[in-house]
Amino acid sequence: MPRLAVSPDFARELGTLARPVRREVVTAIRRLLTNADGAPHPERVRNGRDHRVITLRAAAGHRAVAVRQGDTYWLVTVLPDAVAWTYARRHRFGVNAAIGVAEAWDAEALERIEPALRRSAPQTRRRLFSSFCDADLLDIGIDHRLLGLVRLMSSEADLEALEPLLPESQFAPLATLARGGSLAAAWRELDACRSAETGEVDPGDLAAALRRSPHQARFAADRDDLDRILTLPHWCTFLYPQQRTYANWDRYDHPVLVTGGAGTGKTVIALHRAAHLARAAEGPVMLVTFSQGLATEMSARLDMIIDDEVVRKRVEVGNVDRLAHRIVTEAEGRPPVLADAGDLGTLWEEAAGARFGAAFLLREWEQVILAQNLRTLEEYQAASRPGRSVKLTPRGRAMVWRAVQHVVGRLRESGRRTLLQLASEAAGLLGQATGDLLGEQAPGREPYRHIVVDEAQDLHPAQWRLLRAAVPVAANDLFVVGDPHQRMFDTRVALADVGIPARRFHLKISYRLSQETLSWGVRLRGGGPADGLVDGIAELYGFRAVRDGARPMVREYVTPEAEIAGLIAHVAEWMEEGVPTHDIAVAARSAELVTTTRKALRDAGITVKVTSLHGMKGLEFRRVAVIGVADGIVPAPDALTPASEDPAARAHDLQRERGLLYVACTRAGELLYVSYSGRASPFLPS
Repeated sequence: MPRLAVSPDFARELGTLARPVRREVVTAIRRLLTNADGAPHPERVRNGRDHRVITLRAAAGHRAVAVRQGDTYWLVTVLPDAVAWTYARRHRFGVNAAIGVAEAWDAEALERIEPALRRSAPQTRRRLFSSFCDADLLDIGIDHRLLGLVRLMSSEADLEALEPLLPESQFAPLATLARGGSLAAAWRELDACRSAETGEVDPGDLAAALRRSPHQARFAADRDDLDRILTLPHWCTFLYPQQRTYANWDRYDHPVLVTGGAGTGKTVIALHRAAHLARAAEGPVMLVTFSQGLATEMSARLDMIIDDEVVRKRVEVGNVDRLAHRIVTEAEGRPPVLADAGDLGTLWEEAAGARFGAAFLLREWEQVILAQNLRTLEEYQAASRPGRSVKLTPRGRAMVWRAVQHVVGRLRESGRRTLLQLASEAAGLLGQATGDLLGEQAPGREPYRHIVVDEAQDLHPAQWRLLRAAVPVAANDLFVVGDPHQRMFDTRVALADVGIPARRFHLKISYRLSQETLSWGVRLRGGGPADGLVDGIAELYGFRAVRDGARPMVREYVTPEAEIAGLIAHVAEWMEEGVPTHDIAVAARSAELVTTTRKALRDAGITVKVTSLHGMKGLEFRRVAVIGVADGIVPAPDALTPASEDPAARAHDLQRERGLLYVACTRAGELLYVSYSGRASPFLPS
């Protein structure tokens, strides 16, 4: 019986085919797996770079490209006939001699580049890798057939030009050496390209290499397994090496923080980490995300990963606000009453005076007093005020404290509380329940054994204190993922400052974004550092994509009506191209524009997701349209602190608005469309 290994590219390409063609392909692959009558016959490829490559007629006008060794078939992709034959001829496949993972090469493209490198080589005596002998390069897994090209390179630009053509396990160590790194550093980069221990490597054993490369292939044990691989989203089945390592590590002795840019797979890691902990059955798991809407989405994704009902019930998916609400409700015997934004705004206006406005007082309360859990004026007088540019004298602090106590007192009188107050009180209640002795000597007295946190950059210190109190200090207690550059709210906190000294891992490769979208998005974001989650600042340096794609489309319109009409035309065109409606999203900054756009699309017979920029958080789509990116709308004027009141707060507000637009734009995996009418937002790259 054949052994079938399916690549993620095969599953992705299958999903783009028209439904009748897709059914034909699935039927053909099922027959191949079971060696049934009518199974497609392997056809050799003439003039190919790899004699093991074959094609299989999978449907009318479509072929699967596969690598066959013995009874193992590695299904690489499925394409229209002519394209499939071309692909099969130009690619070759191998095994990395150092770490034993499978590698795919665009051999024809490399052959075309070599003459250009040879012509430019005599123009300079400098060689990029002259400090390293062939043995050094072979030792870090560089393929012997690549050495000739490597020896011709004279600059990092030469190597960067080859990046789309090389396997990551070839490019990563070379890039480290090119930047001046040591062989040991190159080995660390190479080591990150595998998901499991290597053992003895046989470069001729493709089947063993595929088993070491779960990001490249998944073996189908039977028809049900095959159908699961082909029908589920690829992130359910295929994890890149670092994603798989971080998600499935058996034991972390300390809290873990995984950071990374848009599309690096942080949410995927969080989901698979929760599933891994649930399977270990050491206690209840909570998977935390920012909002209840995201929690519903995450819960549905987790259902796709965990098919065992008993295991699935071990994971609760929710947000911190709901956890705090439940803890306070259980302690007090009745649900707490929440203050709405309108009432709270009125109270702060009451407390404001000639010197301190309502917005300033609210920020001081949330970012200093609640953030540090300050209970007395004396504590507030002695506290630092990070991120607050307006200096306060002791008399000024006393005035602020009186204003804050006015609001807190009025809330108390009416029996209302804010969500951050609930989080602070819930943390205190858990601390009392455990006597503030959170440790392995008293396990089981906290609500959860493990907590996994997604979208961590937007959690407030009071919420972090609650999460710390909700899980005992023990191995595998807290696993956190986030990106300071995608912060949507003004919550800057280093985990170490709230009792969570986390071990940090960092992801640098975006698998969702094309290099064109990533580069445009980084320019939109500003490319500068961001604070939060870790001590100091986080840089975007080294963040890169592994594939090319279409450049973002930026369209200017004369009127808002023309802009809506242009959007409808583009979305209709996408649907005609076969993009499913669930893979299309439209986002805007203002609620009014969201409502108008949704109605216009529905009137045109188009039903796609239309939401605010905030609503795009944590989601991903093939094609995304972000509209209304005009001056006066983005940034939203009412979201900015007046510079005369607090210059630092205004700068933070502007960066938050940039981050909001950046998050929405980087949800697009295939194509990004941005539009405005009138004058463009100052955030848009020129």
